Amino acid sequence: MNRSLVGILVAAAMAVPAFAALKHDDKAPDFSAKASLAGKEFSFSLKASLKKGPVVVYFYPSAFTGGCNIEAHTFAENKEKFDAAGATVIGVSRDSIVRLNAFSADPAYCAGKVAVASDPDGAIATSYGLVKMDIKAGMKDSRGVEIDHDFTERTTFVVAPDGKIAATFSTADDKVSPADHVNKSLAAVQQLADHKTSK
Repeated sequence: MNRSLVGILVAAAMAVPAFAALKHDDKAPDFSAKASLAGKEFSFSLKASLKKGPVVVYFYPSAFTGGCNIEAHTFAENKEKFDAAGATVIGVSRDSIVRLNAFSADPAYCAGKVAVASDPDGAIATSYGLVKMDIKAGMKDSRGVEIDHDFTERTTFVVAPDGKIAATFSTADDKVSPADHVNKSLAAVQQLADHKTSK
């Protein structure tokens, strides 16, 4: 094989992303994680939650930052609608459980209505094909507290009760705003609920 062909193949391989977010009908990786709801720590299990209905797994960069604050608050405002569709909502970030205890209880954000899970090493995010985003040294959150963890790209997955991805919404791919992640997720779980009742 000549050198120019090898060079072209290597360049092409480097241009392809190492990870790609899971898409419709892919199997959602099962996970368990430390999570917080209303400031109280508990163990979240995707497998157990799917027994009750669809699960919205939304990955976000960091608690107490602009878009993430909006997204958490919008999920909290729509919690009853997700409940009516039989859906569970879980946010996942690389925040420590200590940060998430504060975030989940804060009335301006999760408001004690939305559970958030800690993925400190990014293992859950990686299993869903999401990439790590580095943060600038010394970056502070909306409270003025320095952020000491990496970010995961904002991507939302709606997981059907059979464990397959029913929908994926990505800010990077679709230019979906944080609030739109909530609205699109709600529409997806309502569609799943409608489909179930029409059978």
